[in-house]
Amino acid sequence: MTMRTSLNSWQALERHAQKMKQQHMSELFSLDKERFNKFSIKLPTMLLDYSKNLVTSDTMHKLIALAKECDIESWRDKMFTGERINKTEDRAVLHTALRNRKLSPLLLDGENITDYVELALAKMKAFTEQVRHGQWKGYSGKRITDVVNIGVGGSNLGPQMVTEALKQYSDDSITVHYVSNVDGTQIANVLRPLDPEKVLFIVSSKTFTTTETMTNAKTAVKWLVSSSFDEKAVSKHFVAVSANKENAINFGIDPDNIFDMWDWVGGRFSLWSAIGLPIALDLGFDKFIELLEGAHEIDEHFSQAPLEANAPVILALLSVWNCTFLGAKSQAILPYDQSLHMLCAYMQQAEMESNGKSVTWEGIEVDYPTVPSIWGGVGINGQHAFYQYLHQSNNVVPADFIGSVESVTPVKGHHETLMANFFAQTQALMNGVDEQQVREDLKAKGRMADYVDKVAPHKVHKGNRPTNTILIKRISPSTIGSLIALYEHKIFAQGIILQICSFDQWGVELGKGLANKIEAELRTGVVNPAHDSSTKELIHYFQTMKSTTV
Repeated sequence: MTMRTSLNSWQALERHAQKMKQQHMSELFSLDKERFNKFSIKLPTMLLDYSKNLVTSDTMHKLIALAKECDIESWRDKMFTGERINKTEDRAVLHTALRNRKLSPLLLDGENITDYVELALAKMKAFTEQVRHGQWKGYSGKRITDVVNIGVGGSNLGPQMVTEALKQYSDDSITVHYVSNVDGTQIANVLRPLDPEKVLFIVSSKTFTTTETMTNAKTAVKWLVSSSFDEKAVSKHFVAVSANKENAINFGIDPDNIFDMWDWVGGRFSLWSAIGLPIALDLGFDKFIELLEGAHEIDEHFSQAPLEANAPVILALLSVWNCTFLGAKSQAILPYDQSLHMLCAYMQQAEMESNGKSVTWEGIEVDYPTVPSIWGGVGINGQHAFYQYLHQSNNVVPADFIGSVESVTPVKGHHETLMANFFAQTQALMNGVDEQQVREDLKAKGRMADYVDKVAPHKVHKGNRPTNTILIKRISPSTIGSLIALYEHKIFAQGIILQICSFDQWGVELGKGLANKIEAELRTGVVNPAHDSSTKELIHYFQTMKSTTV
C-alpha cells in the first residue's frame, strides 16, 4: 500500500511548506490586490473567504495536486453511490441519502433505499403533526407540551445544536429538552419542573445498548410510572429511534413507536434521520425538510464542483496544510452569532471522532499529524477570554470565523457592533503589529521613552495567523443545513487525504468496555486485583469515602 508521504505531491508540499514558513500574509496581500477574488468561493447562501491563509496560487495548485493524487473524486463518488467505504465495519456511508431531495433511486444490496428514507420521513411527518396538533395524548388524555430527548453523542449533539440554532423559528407549541449525561443531576433537573402527564420521551440509540442512554431511559420510565401507577403508560409517552428494534421492544417501546435507523448512517452524521425528530417536533416538519434541502444543496456542490472551486475540498486541504505541513496542533471554531453557540461542541465530535486516528485504512501507523484538536466558542465572549492566546501565543491556531449578514433577532446597532469585531479580528490575526509600529504609536500618543521601551515588546502581535471566514446570509433551517453539510464533506475529504477511516470510532468503544467492567465492580464491591495501582487505589478511595458519607 502506498503511504501518503511517498506521493510526489506530498513531498512537494513538504518542501514548499519550508519556504512558506518564511512568508507573511500581510506581504502576500500587498503583492496581490486580487487575492480575495482568487481565494474565495461564493455559494448560493454563503461565502467562503480563505485568502487569510498562508497560501499562494502555487500552494493551492500543489494542494489540489495532492487531492487528485489521493483520488478524492473517485472516493467521493464511492460514498454517494453506496460503496462500503467504512472499511473497518464493512458499511456504506450514506447520510447524504437521508437528504436526497431529488428522490433519485439509490440501490444498496439491490434495494432502493430512497424508498425507505421516504417512508421514514412520512412516518416522522405524521407523528410530528399528531404531537404538535395535540392529537397524541398522554396516559391521562392531556396533550403533549414537552419532549425530552434521551441520547448521547450523535443522538444528542446534532439535534440539540440545530434546535438551539433555530430557536427563533419555533412556535413554542412544544418545548424540547435534552438529556445526555449519565450524571443524575442532569435528568433530575430536566424532569423536576415537568408534568409527567404531558411529557413525551424520545430514546435515541442506534444499538439500544448505550449504557448512558439506557440508564437515563430507565430512570425516565420509573419517573413516569411513579406518577401514572401504570406501566402501560410507557406506550403513550415513549418512542424510540434505533436500528435495533428487538432491543427497543424488549425495553417496552410499542413497535409502532419505533423509528428506523440504518447501519449505513453513522451516529455523528445522523441528525438528518429520525434522530432529528426533536428538531421536527420543535420547529415543525416543514422546517425539518428545509434543513434537509439546505444540506442537499451542498451535497450537489460537493459532488459536482471542480476541486479548485469546491468549498468542502478547499477547507479539507487547508486543514491538512495548516496541521500536517505547517504544524498547527489545534483549530478554533468561532461563530459570531449567538444562535450557533453549540456549533463548536458539535464540531468537536464531528471532526475529532471522525479523524482523530493514527492508522491508515490498512492498519498501518501514519507518520504525520492527522486531525487538529477542535475548540472555540462564541466570538465576542471569546475575545474577552482566549483570544489573547490566539493573537500572541507561540502556538499558531488556525480559526474558522462564522458570521451572518442579517441577524435573526435584529436589535438596532447590535449587529453592526458584532460584525465590526468579526471583520477586525481576522484582519488583526493576519496583519499583526510589529515593534516599530508599536513604538511609533506610543510616541505619537506622547509616551516617554522609558515607557515605550518597557511596554513595546508586550504589545507586539506577530500576525500571520490563518483564518477562514464563512459569511452566511441569515441563520435559517436551510442555511444551517448547508453549513453542517459543508463541514461533513470537509471531514470526509480530510479523511481521504490523510488516508484514515472517518466513519468508525474504536477509541470510544475501548473506554466504554472498561467502564462496564468497573461498574460491576462498584456495584459488588469486588475490585479486580489486576488493575494498575492507580485505578485500584482510586476505586478503593471512592468506595471508602462513599461508605463513610452520611
